Amino acid sequence: MPASGTKSFRIAVLGAGNIGTALARGLVRSGRFLPGQIALTRRNPRPLDGLRKEGFDVGSDNVRAVANSDFIIVAVEPRQIKSLLQEVRPGLKPARHVLASVVSGVGLQDIAKLTGGKTPVLRAMPNIAAAIGESITCVAYGKNRPRPETAAAVSRVFEAVGPVLEIDEEQMIAATVIGACGIAFFLRAIRAASQGGIEVGFHSQDALRIAAQTARGAATLLLQSQDHPESEIDRVTTPRGCTISGLNQMEHEGFSSAMIKGILTSRDKASTLFKIDG
Repeated sequence: MPASGTKSFRIAVLGAGNIGTALARGLVRSGRFLPGQIALTRRNPRPLDGLRKEGFDVGSDNVRAVANSDFIIVAVEPRQIKSLLQEVRPGLKPARHVLASVVSGVGLQDIAKLTGGKTPVLRAMPNIAAAIGESITCVAYGKNRPRPETAAAVSRVFEAVGPVLEIDEEQMIAATVIGACGIAFFLRAIRAASQGGIEVGFHSQDALRIAAQTARGAATLLLQSQDHPESEIDRVTTPRGCTISGLNQMEHEGFSSAMIKGILTSRDKASTLFKIDG
């Protein structure tokens, strides 16, 4: 597999829905890849017409996309992965290809079984913030790990859309829930904060802008300081102040508990999304 970022390096995204197109846009936005290096497929490619006009190689032929690529990203729904991998399996070349699955709940053993067990495979879990280079991508390798130089090239692909964290495969469902589903959880929290802002006097646009920027600032504080959230919270709360009053009321209403229960519920759902014999 050629080094990523070179003009000879080609990527195929099979199943270019929301996460697949977010990855494609983020890779190009990073400046490391050109649209022509990325093939995007889906059964009905019409929704990808805008990306075709931007120079991406768009179509519905998965076999062709694999034949013309070095790095294959499988981004279909769990119920579609079995038939997809059976379709492209004859065209996989272990000496050339590396296959990454971003499909929730599908294990490396199952992927290896469906691809013949010779092509290097990995699981990756980015999120839709990949489109703006702000994803976190958790990556897990199995026994058939790529050569070190190939693994480094894979990392460079995902590093183009945000930080990469290598984890054990048994942590992948947890990574899916926190890192991928988590986008929706935090967006819902921002929405709630903006609705509260309307209640206390702001117009909706201003309330949303304040809430979103405040959330961004909170996240940046943690990433840059590496402090525990409570350390930063302590800097905001003062005795008998309005912040601690609001926090205590939120906890009384189950704010943290609801978030944790939501994560556990998503975890349980994710573990049932795919059965290889189903």
